[in-house]
Amino acid sequence: MIIGLTGGIGSGKSTVLKMFNEFSNVAIYVADIEAKQLMNTSKVIKEKLIIAFGEEVFKNAVLNREFLANIVFKNKHKLKVLNNIVHPEVKNHFKTFVAENADKDYIVYESAILFENNTENQFDFIITVFTDLEERINRIIKRDNTTRKEVLNRINSQWQDNKKLLLSNYVIDNYSFKNSMIRVKEIHNILTKKHPSI
Repeated sequence: MIIGLTGGIGSGKSTVLKMFNEFSNVAIYVADIEAKQLMNTSKVIKEKLIIAFGEEVFKNAVLNREFLANIVFKNKHKLKVLNNIVHPEVKNHFKTFVAENADKDYIVYESAILFENNTENQFDFIITVFTDLEERINRIIKRDNTTRKEVLNRINSQWQDNKKLLLSNYVIDNYSFKNSMIRVKEIHNILTKKHPSI
């Protein structure tokens, strides 16, 4: 069983993911982390990135993130090119991960842009983490040492929470650690009962 976990920037997905990671019968896959690793290790991705963005995209055989970010975040077409290079390889990598974790009751696939990438139909169930907008803004400013304007730009580039919540099977209101922990345990109990081996 594959579970999609999503939520807007600053919603506290990472905190909730750590809670799911405490269960020994659950496997965790963080799409963003795996994509970043693959961009440095996959020969297929490396070759395609150099063709699409030039030799400068790698510096001393390591991905030049700043160079790439300056290109793709100013040009939607270039961002689409990047996604079309990386996403198929992440998808293949995840298939292998699923096969390697076949003994688990379920796998949690975490992605901030699960709905934005139109991947919601790939999951048995979807969990969305959300919290108050001002709380999100304050968390990101503190975490990334950035400005309110920059934070709002990033939030506005993603789907709004109400849209995500309507399409989700389960929601976690991450206003407090205790509340989220209780909700994670509830959802885990529901999901393990749905698992055919139980």
